[in-house]
Amino acid sequence: MREAAGPAAGLVRLSFLIQTVYTECSRDCGLTYAQAQLLCSLTFGPKGMAELCGVLGVERSSLTGLVDRAEQRDLVERRPDPADRRAVRVALTPSGEEAIGAFHRGITERLDALLADLPAAERKSFHLTLTKLTADAPPVFVD
Repeated sequence: MREAAGPAAGLVRLSFLIQTVYTECSRDCGLTYAQAQLLCSLTFGPKGMAELCGVLGVERSSLTGLVDRAEQRDLVERRPDPADRRAVRVALTPSGEEAIGAFHRGITERLDALLADLPAAERKSFHLTLTKLTADAPPVFVD
């Protein structure tokens, strides 16, 4: 017997919906889903490999391959870490900044369209609720 959908089910469905939009927008911008995630996570500045592993939830070997491929496409560059000469920090290149700018515009437009039919008061309430729910999440997207 199927139970009525509660908040958890709604959040999972919302997650799938957003992942679909994210994937489509990534593809339209010439990025893979993982590359878009990487670029989004670098929006606020360079990050070390360990920090990126945590933000992206991937193993170091997977991240190394992702950064290698993004670097080959001139989306990111590795820079020496001034605090640790053995480490590197990953940063956006000008091409990466252009790519994430296009992705940001595209995904913002698509996600805003999902909310377009909600009355202004509901959109504001939804925004406030999302702000509370994501308060401790890493900053990976600019409003």
